[in-house]
Amino acid sequence: MELVRNWFRQTFNDPQVVAFALLVVVVLGIVIFFGNTLAPVIAALVIAYLLEGLVRGLERFGLPRWVAVTLVFLLFTACLLLVFLLLIPTLYRQILQLVDLLPAILTQGQALLLQLPEHYPNLFSEAQIGEMLNTIRRETIEWAQRVATGFTLRSVAVVAMLAIYAVLVPFLVFFFLKDKDLMLRWLTEHMPRHRALAYEVWGDVNRQIGNYVRGKFIEIVIVWGVTYTAFVVLGLQFAMLLALGTGLSVIIPYVGAFVMTLPVALIAYFQFGPTEMFLYVVAVYTIIQMLDGNVLVPVLFSEVVNLHPVAIIVAILVFGSLWGFWGVFFAIPLATVIQAIIKAWIRRTEEQPGAEASSPSAE
Repeated sequence: MELVRNWFRQTFNDPQVVAFALLVVVVLGIVIFFGNTLAPVIAALVIAYLLEGLVRGLERFGLPRWVAVTLVFLLFTACLLLVFLLLIPTLYRQILQLVDLLPAILTQGQALLLQLPEHYPNLFSEAQIGEMLNTIRRETIEWAQRVATGFTLRSVAVVAMLAIYAVLVPFLVFFFLKDKDLMLRWLTEHMPRHRALAYEVWGDVNRQIGNYVRGKFIEIVIVWGVTYTAFVVLGLQFAMLLALGTGLSVIIPYVGAFVMTLPVALIAYFQFGPTEMFLYVVAVYTIIQMLDGNVLVPVLFSEVVNLHPVAIIVAILVFGSLWGFWGVFFAIPLATVIQAIIKAWIRRTEEQPGAEASSPSAE
């Protein structure tokens, strides 16, 4: 107990540490207790943070900030309109087509399963296959009922939420970009006086997270575009849906690529059967994943995030369980924040006794 008291007294004897700890607690409290309410604001902050790099790039060419902000915002609005007018309707149509084909896919899958006892009698029996098929049917019916019920009950709420986001988020993004210096000045005036440690942590976090998030966005777009082009050339059904899933799968390192392999292989098999085209689809998908992992990722994220693979998996599990998709997307940046905090905290606490030890000799 005395050891804990000594550590507490030594650590929080530094006003920089106290101010930084208070700042972390306040930010965490806002996110945890008001995260759902402030979701549009948080989304707008993230988007503005991503677009700030483009604004600075235009400013380096000599454009005034208000001109750079206007041009970047118009580009962002155009991309948003393309998503709502082209991407979402295409995805919606392909999802409906996939739902319509599910009975045929299940029938074909059932026929394949019924052949297993004939080809592998030592591994599978007819009773086991029958029980497996009954379980699949039951789970499929329950899942369909849940989806239908959830869609009926939440469709109005989802449409209303999308309408709010479509109007509110671009509005907030514009003013976050336009009045960035004014807001930062106000925030600085209301921060604790002892904030050198907070600036130190933010400098490290800003450098790594900014590069990571922008790099991850570029990676998603490249993998999505290349996969969509390859699937269209090969004539694979649901090319946009599968390509978007493949692009988003890069958010989850080591796991996403493996998870997306199953739907891509299943759709290709049910469309082409055990033919050369099926092998071509699987081979092309494998090549894309290999190029992403061995060429694209090293180029985009060279020395950006220095985290152990175990730490990455743990961060994905923890933050994903807390905040769903956005928790998974920002798992590595959040883990980087925690790493920067721990490093700065240890550095600060180690410097303190060193300074105390050197003071007598200076005298």
